[in-house]
Amino acid sequence: MNIELLSQYLVAGITYGTIYAIVAIGFNIIYNATGIINFAQGEFVMLGGMIAVSLHAFMPLPAAILAAVLATMIIGALIEIIFIRWLISPSVLRMIIITIGISIFIREAALHVWGESVRALPYFTGTEVTVFSVGDVHISPQVLWVTGISAVMVMLLTFFFNYTLLGRQMRACSANRDAARLCGISAKNMVTLSFVLSAGIGAFAGCVVSPITYVQYDSGTGLAIKGFTVAILGGLGNSTAAIAAGMVLGILESFSVWVMPAAFKDVVSISILLLILFVRPSGIFGSVEASRLKEF
Repeated sequence: MNIELLSQYLVAGITYGTIYAIVAIGFNIIYNATGIINFAQGEFVMLGGMIAVSLHAFMPLPAAILAAVLATMIIGALIEIIFIRWLISPSVLRMIIITIGISIFIREAALHVWGESVRALPYFTGTEVTVFSVGDVHISPQVLWVTGISAVMVMLLTFFFNYTLLGRQMRACSANRDAARLCGISAKNMVTLSFVLSAGIGAFAGCVVSPITYVQYDSGTGLAIKGFTVAILGGLGNSTAAIAAGMVLGILESFSVWVMPAAFKDVVSISILLLILFVRPSGIFGSVEASRLKEF
């Protein structure tokens, strides 16, 4: 393999790794606030992209993206209020089954609304054939949008959870919900807020990556698996580590086509997920709390 091809694979791996990391960040937001895993996170990404594509036919791209994000945030709030809020001390296994059911419901609803067609937003800057070169490596401008927005998301979320009162309240609910209630924190509102925030970030991510990956009614399922793998690899609740873990998975997947057919690329992520769950359930950068997933 020559240096040019090696560099191109590396750029592709970083791009897809960033996409997986964004999905993993959505997992981490809800985990930080509630201690549960939301397997419908990939559907938030899909909804953001699909709604934005539909609205873009009637309004400018920025307005379509904003409206899609707001609509998905409302859907996230409704999901929590209808399916999650009424549960009393649910087990991890029960929550996983519920969120998988929600994922299937959203996917089937999307199939009826949009059909099986593949859609995409236009590139934010330039066109599909617009590229710039760094040496022998060709990079699409949309890749810079994806990586730049991901970096901003991580910085804002780190600041939010560590330095704002609302973020600390959400973390307190995750650590000990009863103690948080005794301190005057509305645990139910914090859970709802976590779903709204996670849905909004997922939807925005779906809009940003749509020009590169395209979007279809079932595209959220694969992203959810990759995002969960990255979240586990980096350590549940650690959004900064999710970026590093996303890079690892994306690069490994990109270079896997060098030694195996592209159709088997998903084997890499599944193998990594199983390996981490068996060897180190808390993830590379995670705390031992995340290892409780092994209990189910």
